Amino acid sequence: MNGSPSLIRLERLELRFSPKPWAFALERQAEIEAFFVELQRERPTVWNGRVLMMHRMELADGVLRGDYLETDYASFAAWGHWGRPPAGVYDCFGGAAVLSADGAFLLGVMAAETAHAGEIYFPAGTPDPTDIVDGAVDLDVSVRRELKEETGLDEAAFSAEPGWTAVVDGSLIALIKVLRSHESADALNARVLDHLRSEQHPELAGIRIVRGPADFEPAMLPFVQAFLAHRFADA
Repeated sequence: MNGSPSLIRLERLELRFSPKPWAFALERQAEIEAFFVELQRERPTVWNGRVLMMHRMELADGVLRGDYLETDYASFAAWGHWGRPPAGVYDCFGGAAVLSADGAFLLGVMAAETAHAGEIYFPAGTPDPTDIVDGAVDLDVSVRRELKEETGLDEAAFSAEPGWTAVVDGSLIALIKVLRSHESADALNARVLDHLRSEQHPELAGIRIVRGPADFEPAMLPFVQAFLAHRFADA
């Protein structure tokens, strides 16, 4: 799974919580602690919560099956900062691709105090224990939560396209759910900006409206550009 990101259409997800120790976090604990102290010094609002990471993955017949373990955010962030070295895990998360009635996608610009300051991508986040429902890891729940927290938009106001698009970039697996709106991009943008102004510590610094490849920016993560390029090519 090296090289450019690859896209795979999925009919459904079968993900479960199957906890086990993460050797990387145990073996590099001292380095991780030092890394996180420095990260919090630079961005004091970053906190060391609990997150879920996939440790087994199988793709077959339009179905993604996988198992998740639980670890701390410090270990997850250090692993990502160090270039995602081989560690027996995948960063597998859900993202909401908001598609306006006039054919544009809305992306968020991460705020300066967040761990991913300045990066541009879909409302998304690492799954956490609140996404575990009856032993399953429910990324619909995760996407709904992240969309609401970051933008103030409610998934119930959208029409979700069936299935998911997996964008696989090495050990990163972004599972994209397209949410269609009856509102224009400008109207959606105005609603999100109202939400951001109401927040004391918003996760987003702003919104990018992407109507085609000409709107791509270097700060848009590779999985985002790969997904959008595919969508606009199909259109």
